[in-house]
Amino acid sequence: MTTTPRSPRLLLLSTAVLAVAGVALLGVPHGREQSAPASTAHAATDASSAAIVPPASKPTASTAAAATSAASTPSAVESALPPHGEGVAGDPAIQRNLEAAWPADLPAGDERELLTAGRALLRADATGVGRAKWPEVFPGSGQAVAPAFATARFRIQAAIARRDGSPDKAVVHLVWAGMDRGGTFTDLRITDWFFTRTIKKGAATWTPQPRT
Repeated sequence: MTTTPRSPRLLLLSTAVLAVAGVALLGVPHGREQSAPASTAHAATDASSAAIVPPASKPTASTAAAATSAASTPSAVESALPPHGEGVAGDPAIQRNLEAAWPADLPAGDERELLTAGRALLRADATGVGRAKWPEVFPGSGQAVAPAFATARFRIQAAIARRDGSPDKAVVHLVWAGMDRGGTFTDLRITDWFFTRTIKKGAATWTPQPRT
């Protein structure tokens, strides 16, 4: 679900992701093919969307300044993300960077529930598989859907679940890789799914927010 990050922490985290990814890309020799995490036609995928650039998809002066500042600090360089195309071997580094940049703030049980749901929602959104489980999130999910990304080339690289401003709101922040319908494979894509805590049959559960 493409959406503007609601947490200042998430914006800072995303700026850091942009900065360190830029440092990694600068190290690629001239002439080597580079793949930037760019959004495709699928509405719910956030290929760096607002988490990396402003909603207008054009860097602003303040964003550029923040990115330059983050890239110039030793901590940003030391925690640099793996280069694009690193593959599965680079995923643990991405996970460590997310966890270090945004420390856990949810009970372990809630975090597990949110991560399980967030991963499943992203897979359903990107590949079309399993959408019927969330009819409120995916209206018309009973109809045949042409997947935006190939199931075989879809991979979640890292994920964290954190509070989103209150104990009853949370966001699952996912970094992933996939091949779109045009045959272009890109990694370090970013998607956020937002949840609210609701009571169903006397028990508290996390419910994904429908698209707006």
